[in-house]
Amino acid sequence: MLNEEICKLRDKLNKSIEKGDDYSITYKLSVELDELIAKYYNKLKSGKNITNNNTN
Repeated sequence: MLNEEICKLRDKLNKSIEKGDDYSITYKLSVELDELIAKYYNKLKSGKNITNNNTN
């Protein structure tokens, strides 16, 4: 589910920040999270079922 993917990636990003990982790693995770959030809102806007994995 898209919501779960967002939560997992957000946690991964937060851990990266807390650990002080290299900026490039943190930045990459941040960009990936932004893309997932944009995908979530696009699906929400279009009225698609965002909880279904088959709506890529």
